[in-house]
Amino acid sequence: MEIADSALDLIGNTPLVRLPHIGNGLAADVVLKLEFTNPGGSSKDRPAVTMIDAAEEAGLLKPGGTIIEPTSGNTGVGLAIVAAQRGYKCIFVMTDKVSPEKVDLLRAYGAEVVVCPVAVPPDDPDSYYSTAERLVAETPGAYRPNQYDNQHNPRAHYETTGPEIWRQTDGKITHFVAGAGTGGTISGVGKFLKEQNPDIQIIAADPEGSVYSGGSGRPYLVEGVGEDFWPTTYHPDLVDRTIAVPDIDSFLMARKVTQAEGIHIGGSGGTAVKAALEVAQEGKEGDLVVVLIPDSGRGYLSKVFNDEYLANFGFVTAEEGPVVADIIAGKRNNVANLIYVFPEMTARKAIATMRENGVSQLPVAKGDMPLAAAEVMGAVSELQLMELAFQEPDALDRTVEEVMDPKLPTIGIGQPLKRVVEMMETCPALLVLDGGRPAHVVSRTDVLSFLSPGEDIDQI
Repeated sequence: MEIADSALDLIGNTPLVRLPHIGNGLAADVVLKLEFTNPGGSSKDRPAVTMIDAAEEAGLLKPGGTIIEPTSGNTGVGLAIVAAQRGYKCIFVMTDKVSPEKVDLLRAYGAEVVVCPVAVPPDDPDSYYSTAERLVAETPGAYRPNQYDNQHNPRAHYETTGPEIWRQTDGKITHFVAGAGTGGTISGVGKFLKEQNPDIQIIAADPEGSVYSGGSGRPYLVEGVGEDFWPTTYHPDLVDRTIAVPDIDSFLMARKVTQAEGIHIGGSGGTAVKAALEVAQEGKEGDLVVVLIPDSGRGYLSKVFNDEYLANFGFVTAEEGPVVADIIAGKRNNVANLIYVFPEMTARKAIATMRENGVSQLPVAKGDMPLAAAEVMGAVSELQLMELAFQEPDALDRTVEEVMDPKLPTIGIGQPLKRVVEMMETCPALLVLDGGRPAHVVSRTDVLSFLSPGEDIDQI
């Protein structure tokens, strides 16, 4: 009988499939390796087993122990499956960028989940890396696989994923495209394929802003790919090329593959396919581009596949009527970049900035333009600071972070005017997101100016 002894025996041997619609007309053949057919739904099942096997053999993880790991979700699921089979407890640390479905999924496996802010550097005490280290120190019998530094991570793909691709393509693969998160997949597969044929091109598909493609690592929206530091599990000498892909292209490609091919892929899969199509367009007849799809889109239904989410982040535009972009185009004091203040500035400096630019409220954010939405911390306004100064004369010499109000509500640049008016019933201004990033502030005055062109609102 063809019956596996446990879920762990079902890991690997994932299929390849062509893109008959999206890949039509390309000289190169583009095929997807569907890692979401693993029992945990992602490519991370492979290193999860390999890392725990190695830890047990080395005596680092003992019966009844606790596995603790920072994860965007998929590694956690793989580890949770191993833990369920072998009697371990699990604590997973995630950032607040991760979709709620992934948090709920890990809890469904019986794991404890700790959520940390995404807009902090790796060495910040509140980062998910630092939090995981603290939990390991506080938990008796704890073991952290440390997928970012554990060489058994790329080894899993060297021993399984790479050989599978070589066998499934009969050695005809010419290009391998994958996202780089920990770097384990692209490094392990890349090493094996290069040993078989050094001419095979290894291409990393990377979110704009990630360090792999030259960014600072500041927050981007696509999950589970890219990084804000250089893990030792990423072997750059094996990567021939890195292609940066904006969030919007990743999200729209994931939706396109899902709708055109009936293959439900996640945002990072969209990143990889977008990069692979660029490679294929430059390719020639006989080229075979294999794209690793790390997981399905089911963990991203509230984000990538949610129209309201995309609209709120300024990724799509309403089909009818005026939209936020039209209001911005008509602003009297329209400027090229968003005006904001840093949290360490004084309130007095914030007032001066408002006067210089003719605005009555400013976002408070850390970081340089282009900002990420997660880097916005709060807001200050003339009315708020006036009341504060009246009550406390020395308050204006305090830092903005000490006196700021909560963040302005956000709205996408393509959202309709009706939505703007509804939101402004309870707030005087909105922070406008364009392509997922803060780009402008729209006030009630701006809306009135748009609705009454030619009128001097100050004189009304």
